[in-house]
Amino acid sequence: MAIDSLDVKKKEVLPEDNALIEFQETLKEAVEILHYPEQVYEFLRKPMRFLEVSIPVRMDNGQTQIFQGFRAQHNDATGPTKGGIRFHPDVTADEVKALAGWMSLKCGVTDLPYGGAKGGIICDPRKMSQDELERLSRGYVRAVSQLVGPTKDIPAPDMYTNSQIMAWMLDEYDHIREFDSPGFITGKPITLGGSKGRETATSKGVLYTLQRVCELRKLELKDTRVIIQGFGNVGSYLAKYLYELGAKVIGIGDVLGALYDENGLDIPYLLENRDSFGIVSNRFDDAISNQELLEKECDILIPAAISGVINQHNADRIKCQIVIEAANGPTTKDALTILDERGILVVPDILANSGGVIVSYFEWCQNNQGFYWTETEVDTRLKEKMNTSFENVYHTAKKYGVNMKIAAYIEGIQKLAEASRLRGWLKY
Repeated sequence: MAIDSLDVKKKEVLPEDNALIEFQETLKEAVEILHYPEQVYEFLRKPMRFLEVSIPVRMDNGQTQIFQGFRAQHNDATGPTKGGIRFHPDVTADEVKALAGWMSLKCGVTDLPYGGAKGGIICDPRKMSQDELERLSRGYVRAVSQLVGPTKDIPAPDMYTNSQIMAWMLDEYDHIREFDSPGFITGKPITLGGSKGRETATSKGVLYTLQRVCELRKLELKDTRVIIQGFGNVGSYLAKYLYELGAKVIGIGDVLGALYDENGLDIPYLLENRDSFGIVSNRFDDAISNQELLEKECDILIPAAISGVINQHNADRIKCQIVIEAANGPTTKDALTILDERGILVVPDILANSGGVIVSYFEWCQNNQGFYWTETEVDTRLKEKMNTSFENVYHTAKKYGVNMKIAAYIEGIQKLAEASRLRGWLKY
């Protein structure tokens, strides 16, 4: 999938809290519930390794521009670290550190032999040509090549990156190491060792989670009204699946605005007319803001874009039964308290959106074996993993009398802490 160069008007600004503080505060709460010593929190509150790099890139106009990039490796007690690389103008060091921590917990929740990592580059890919993006991608790999590898740290796609960017990064790594290493990176094109089902994996995982929640709440999916805030890879595929299953998708949002119709949107039309960044609202005169969309009445609200969009300023105006976090950190800690008090179920990101890392793990396994699976095999194993992980988190929530967010943290922390203790890193 190619990324087109596109000039867009200034994006709508949504309120965001510091993701790292959000991660650390919830982590501390879960550690205290487990009655672990302070050293466990201190060890897990920040990444074991963090690298900041400068990447010189020759632009198409002949000028050299210096881009700032990051790679955080949160914890490798359970295995090599794993995590995506995002290209975005708002990437920060703290955000990358928080995302790496969330990925560690996500791997614990889903019982994968990984720790968490994350990468990011401060750039606006919408304003860059294909050649500039290729040079930036290769430059990032050269900058971090000593820290990454198929048995050390395995990158993957994230916000505004895709299979083509993974292909460039793979090729650069192969040149540096002088041997073919498909297990170095996941989310690759199938021709280069990618896995069938990887592109849709996160959306499928969210869907399976949503179906399980509907069973628990005695809801018929085809009778539900759904709003999806975010129309990129995850949000668009999810809208497609829900539409095909008969659910009424009454709202979608993208980086420029949102569309809403209480009678249901024409999802096939929107999918056909969105651009490569998931933007379609600019084609309509009646578009609303993302904040307005989040506060519309629905049965299921799925934030699938950026962090911090449900916060203390709007949580009391959210009108739904269920929030499914398809994005990373879309609900702040203060907002979660308000939603809990109002009886709104929040299914946390480190459970709901874990389909991507699960199928990335499947891709890595296939690369290591040199044996590739059918899409049906991938999908069946993904659904099994998602359902098992959901049941574990749900029962942990009941056991400790906590919400599902805290329960997911408890599940993830237990595996990290036990692996660290067995290695002799922690004594308790």
